[in-house]
Amino acid sequence: MATGAARRTGDPVIELTGARKTYRSGDIEFEALRGIDFGIQAGEYAAIMGPSGSGKSTLMNALGCLDTLTSGSYRLDGVDVEELRDDELAVIRNQKIGFVFQQFHLLPELTAWQNVALPLMYGRVPLAERRERAAVALTKVGLGDRLDNRPGELSGGQQQRVAVARALVTEPTMLLADEPTGNLDTTSTEEVLALFDELHAAGRTIVLITHEQEVGARAERIVWVRDGVIDRDEATRR
Repeated sequence: MATGAARRTGDPVIELTGARKTYRSGDIEFEALRGIDFGIQAGEYAAIMGPSGSGKSTLMNALGCLDTLTSGSYRLDGVDVEELRDDELAVIRNQKIGFVFQQFHLLPELTAWQNVALPLMYGRVPLAERRERAAVALTKVGLGDRLDNRPGELSGGQQQRVAVARALVTEPTMLLADEPTGNLDTTSTEEVLALFDELHAAGRTIVLITHEQEVGARAERIVWVRDGVIDRDEATRR
């Protein structure tokens, strides 16, 4: 299940320095991130964990270029994203980040390959190439025989694998997965986590946000967030 993403150990994909995020509502101010420093190297499989309200969702939004920092810096694959305009951030999200969410976000009227090809359509890739690349991505996640099935004809685990294929189809710098097993049963959870294991073994950089310890333990490294700071950063048994 190779993805074509060679592991280049030592090359930084994520570099956060003094990352702070403050929310304001009238006179009320809340600091969700309070000066976070950490990095993730190419080919790493890291889980970001923490209790509700810890700041991990805010951190995920920053890493995914879905929100900007109040202060500090964030470099993604060598690009200082804090210096980019909104349209440039949209390009970064499309080309460098493959998103997988708890909700599958598949369009029910589209087939599996059409759902997977959506990021390529936004990138103005020709139709024939979109279909070919979508088919390759679906084959990589074990769904090469389900190209023309619609989401309603697939199990929950299969739908999440379609979502993973969609995240991979642009050959992004990293896969960013936010609670990807939250809506899955035990069997489907194991299928998706086994897929992540294979993608990691093939050299894919994966950042997983989860509150489930058994899910986070599948990563090679866990970054624990609490009260807006890094509580600890540790290797797992893998």
